[in-house]
Amino acid sequence: MSEFSDSELLERFRDPEGNNKHYAFNLLVEKYRKKVYYHIRRIVIDHEDADDLTQNTFIKVWKNLEGFREDSQLFTWIYRIATNECLGFLKQKKRRFFLPIGDVEKELLGKLESDTSINADKLELKLQQAILSLPEKQRMVFNLRYYDNMKYEEMAEVLGTSVGALKASYHHAATKVEKFISGH
Repeated sequence: MSEFSDSELLERFRDPEGNNKHYAFNLLVEKYRKKVYYHIRRIVIDHEDADDLTQNTFIKVWKNLEGFREDSQLFTWIYRIATNECLGFLKQKKRRFFLPIGDVEKELLGKLESDTSINADKLELKLQQAILSLPEKQRMVFNLRYYDNMKYEEMAEVLGTSVGALKASYHHAATKVEKFISGH
């Protein structure tokens, strides 16, 4: 299967004849599913939750793709939807169980430590523990930069904040991660 550009996928999706809409959407999902899943998984840790949130993300993409104005790149728009899904999920989890954020992070850490899918050599597990110790915003910024190698300008679109603030957040996060790893 040849890879289509985002503009080609959007063109096929918006075809006035409507013949290619489902096919184009399936190609789009295939193109971004793995990246979106791992972005979500790094935030919520649990596979089942990440699977559900990935599905919810693509449902929202399907419902809103027709109105996508192309003010940003397609993948940053999808990442923004995924990020908002994660933030909403974590907020709801805190509210539902009347948990302070620290307890939610402890729960995520417990899931991380018991996760058999992480080929947990000790350094990778320490890195994940360090990332989970970060405040939510810094964790998002660190994950997008470190794992997705996303540019600050793209992160600004995903997270709706300034490039300068993101650079500062990443610097603080990287410093905390380094301190955590060297101290444990």
